[in-house]
Amino acid sequence: MKKIFAAMFITASFAFASAQTISFDKTTVDYGTVKNGADGNRVFVVKNTGDKPLIISRVQASCGCTIPEWSQEPIMPGKTGQIKVHYDTKIGGPFQKLIQVYSNDPANVTATINIKGTVEQANAQPAASKGEVMLSNTATLQAAPAKAEVLKTEAAAKKQAKKLGKKADL
Repeated sequence: MKKIFAAMFITASFAFASAQTISFDKTTVDYGTVKNGADGNRVFVVKNTGDKPLIISRVQASCGCTIPEWSQEPIMPGKTGQIKVHYDTKIGGPFQKLIQVYSNDPANVTATINIKGTVEQANAQPAASKGEVMLSNTATLQAAPAKAEVLKTEAAAKKQAKKLGKKADL
């Protein structure tokens, strides 16, 4: 019985040793700090270090702002492939996203790669000063001075009506 288990263990060891194996040139790509709307494309190099064809069946990002692309063709032993990742750099602020890579590597069916960085905020319009209202982020209306002018006009009309002995309907 011990010989049977030993033979099964050795056979299983050879099966895993002669399988396809996924490896990456790097598991994290740091975008650093990029401008809003900059090129959000980066590439991970995938290598098959085993002796059977490696098939990447699915690549899934943790967020819709990250879009992966990969070849459906098997990666032959000793050869490389690419996973292209596009991050939407119109979203300002720091980011860190996970990307799950599903393959036929029996020792690493789901591998994780990461992207991270910071996107500079888009040019913001200056805040309205006291007494101003921002319209469409471009036009400024002098609201407080205009309201003050209306109140002065109403007060003057009431005063004039009082002098004339009439009731002012405003």
